[in-house]
Amino acid sequence: MSEIGNENEQDNTLLNQWRQKIEIANHNNIFCHCRHCGDEWVDSSLKSACNHCGSHNIERIPCWQFPDG
Repeated sequence: MSEIGNENEQDNTLLNQWRQKIEIANHNNIFCHCRHCGDEWVDSSLKSACNHCGSHNIERIPCWQFPDG
């Protein structure tokens, strides 16, 4: 019974570490797409306006959602 509890504790630790890394990646790497002019860039701010046209109508996608390669 203690083996199962120990495995669950290890799983929870790994899950928390994974969540923290995802949170850091989300904070620093946000793919932005301007719905007004179509400009695209990677930013770390959730409140930035488009540098090309000034629009605040921005689609934001955390970059960790994109596969490598």
